[in-house]
Amino acid sequence: MDTIAIPSIEELGINTVRILSADAVQKANSGHPGTAMALAPMGHVLWSKVLNYNPKNPHWANRDRFILSCGHACILQYSFLYLTGYDLTLNDIEDFRQLNSKTAGHPEYGLCPGVDVTTGPLGQGFANGVGFAIAQKHLAARYNKPNFDIFDYSVYAIVSDGDMMEGVTSEAASLAGHLELGNIIYLYDNNHISIEGSTDITFNEDVSARFRAYGWHVQDVTDVNDVHALELAITNARAEKQKPSLINVRSLIAYGSPNKSGTAGSHGAPLGADEIKLVKEFFGFDPDKSFNVPAEVLDFYHKAGEKGIAKEDKWNKLFADYKAQYPELAAEYETAVKGELPKGWADSLPTFKPTDPKMATRVASGKALNALADKIPYLIGGAADLAPSTETNLKNFDSFTSENRAGRNFHFGIREHAMGSALNGMALTAGVIPFGATFLMFSEYMRPPIRLASIMKISPIFVYTHDSIGLGEDGTTHQPVEQLASLRSIPRITVIRPADANETVQAWKVAVEHKGGPVVLVFTRQGLPILDQDKYGKATNLAKGAYVLSEASKNPDLILIATGSEVALIMEAQVKLEAEGISTRVVSMPSWELFEKQDAAYKESVFPKAYRKRLAVEMASPMGWHKYTTDEGDMLGMETFGESAPADDLYKHFGFTVDNVVKRAKALL
Repeated sequence: MDTIAIPSIEELGINTVRILSADAVQKANSGHPGTAMALAPMGHVLWSKVLNYNPKNPHWANRDRFILSCGHACILQYSFLYLTGYDLTLNDIEDFRQLNSKTAGHPEYGLCPGVDVTTGPLGQGFANGVGFAIAQKHLAARYNKPNFDIFDYSVYAIVSDGDMMEGVTSEAASLAGHLELGNIIYLYDNNHISIEGSTDITFNEDVSARFRAYGWHVQDVTDVNDVHALELAITNARAEKQKPSLINVRSLIAYGSPNKSGTAGSHGAPLGADEIKLVKEFFGFDPDKSFNVPAEVLDFYHKAGEKGIAKEDKWNKLFADYKAQYPELAAEYETAVKGELPKGWADSLPTFKPTDPKMATRVASGKALNALADKIPYLIGGAADLAPSTETNLKNFDSFTSENRAGRNFHFGIREHAMGSALNGMALTAGVIPFGATFLMFSEYMRPPIRLASIMKISPIFVYTHDSIGLGEDGTTHQPVEQLASLRSIPRITVIRPADANETVQAWKVAVEHKGGPVVLVFTRQGLPILDQDKYGKATNLAKGAYVLSEASKNPDLILIATGSEVALIMEAQVKLEAEGISTRVVSMPSWELFEKQDAAYKESVFPKAYRKRLAVEMASPMGWHKYTTDEGDMLGMETFGESAPADDLYKHFGFTVDNVVKRAKALL
């Protein structure tokens, strides 16, 4: 590729970033220098000419969102954040990939100012951007008024060959094209290189044609060094309001490296001290000086960043005028942004009586969700083509479509992975509380975004129904066994599996109030009895994770523990055990994570150390239950996959019966 003639200060700035990237990776002795070096012109155009941002306030509501989907190239992003005036220093660049540094090996939301989302697992950033774009369209439809374009920002991303190979990208691109998200502008780094070598060994499709088929607006730029062509392509993309845009940009990895440009060797390893000297000589820099940022370059990019201060000031004045003219809408938005809920938000939540018919917790969830949606206007979400089965349709509201951005029901299609990633983008947008639903079994397709939500400490609500062998005839492929244990193993997650309709209502209360990580709500397909809390003088205490539901004596011979549908089972077993003179305590334990947040005194009140004869019952993997059953206890769980049969037959086959619970309990004594 040729060097394109551009103004000297811009060329100096671009080359400074190239060398800064190479130096940082070399000092860390790990990283990915090649892509950052190649894409410095792209970064230059974005941060000096295109993006609306304010380095002094990285959370400005109407800033353009930027996503580095190929997160391994993060030294590129860090370099421009530093140069444009974010709270990042040259020392932070030098500390790249070191313990407690802001500049981790992949961009991390909440760690480095100016990073809008954590990326690294390829394809995730691409799909997160679709969630960002959905949220922007929804906010604009709800709050924008004539002469008040409060939310008119765009979503930009740099995506790579690796992103294009991941399946989640296909799901998300299809959804974005269908929804006509014209606020998306993605720049595709088409460098033809992956770790194993040329992408020709695995990937030779026509990406531009593929995205045109998805309904995207596609442009091609033949040389990333042509900053004028890049800027023109972005200008054209911004003019396209209906279709999401992909700009297919040809680049040369490690541009400027005499011996490693265009090779896989520059993708995921330092160039080496000798090669970096040659790079510096190629660009006219002192080969013996590292982390060299000319004062005029720093001044140039600082001035570019300072433009955002005036842009935000102008927006703040616009919002002040908007607030004066539309005080109720402004107050609603400000409440949402603070992470607060409207007054009276819980007033209409349903309650259920023991005399009511059996009710699946998914059905109770639908009733609770709809009551909340009527009171919380920024609670939005949908399902992966399963709203009727997961009971997640918001009955009083329209669907979000390409024609109706104000709709609050989202149809993600059979795209569980993209749904999870989009929910993360929505959750990262202040002003909305998103949820998404499918069957518990298909949480497997959503594992990466669930984990990333936990890493980012954000709180999308994942709703999973059909939670056990109790779903019956669909059989092994649809009956979750290992999923609860797998989800509970993720740090910062909160998994809640309520035992009846009233616990389900409480679970939703916890979910909409929760901060600091995702909430997973797990519901049954089959009907469950409404537990008679009053009979035992116990109010539902789901918020504490576990509570004593029933006991005939303060000195029980045995503690029975269960979650979900199995609580009703151990309640029946308690009756038989008591009839045989065995005193039992029944503990409903809908959430391990909520229980672990309680103080030692409360934990001791539920599980006294002196009472070590304990039996846990859950139609799932027994993994992890030993923490609560102790070495003198037992766990009745699923040691195999399920079978295809009516639910009652499966309960008998796998031992989830009153008689077997009694037998296992007595064996402990």
